[in-house]
Amino acid sequence: MTGTATRYLYLVRHGEASPDESGLTEGGRRQATLLGQRLRDIPLAVVHHGPLPRAEQTARLIGDQLKDVPLRVSEVAGDYVPHMPAREELPAESADFPLRFLDGVTDEERVRGAELARRAVDLFTGPVNGDEDRHELVVTHNFLVAWLVRDALHAPKWRWLGLNHGNAALTVIRYAPGRPSCVLVSNDMRHLPPELRWTGFPPEWHV
Repeated sequence: MTGTATRYLYLVRHGEASPDESGLTEGGRRQATLLGQRLRDIPLAVVHHGPLPRAEQTARLIGDQLKDVPLRVSEVAGDYVPHMPAREELPAESADFPLRFLDGVTDEERVRGAELARRAVDLFTGPVNGDEDRHELVVTHNFLVAWLVRDALHAPKWRWLGLNHGNAALTVIRYAPGRPSCVLVSNDMRHLPPELRWTGFPPEWHV
């Protein structure tokens, strides 16, 4: 009888994007290449990536450093708001800031984002069927990385807000049978030289 095995989910925000978000900057391309080199010894089964150019280009540059790992485009790895909180979900003393941040989200975007977020959890999380552990990489955007980390920690739905990830930073979640999900690594930039770290963050957040 086939059992279940551990899934290792590697999550990456795309490399630094050009101002018009049509692709990556030179720094973003270097970030993606260096991350691919870091992942060379990981037995990745697949690289999922979002459909936007900055995610697709990041995935291809990472894939260039890997051996025979397929790339799969997925709309659930795209850029969307996974959950739009109501005011009563949020801490009263700080609710105004996230609500202002999300003020431009339309009703259509809210519905679509919630559905894609549900599908992302179904597709990318939990142990896998079979007897062999599985390693998967998802090249996506900050919001989905935050949503999946929040889900792994069983935090309230609104708590994806405030979980921020740098360009080409690595987060790893383990889903082992019979155990709680575990965030092994979060926002790890050690594969990047100092000048390529913390892009995607305002300067005052650099540490």
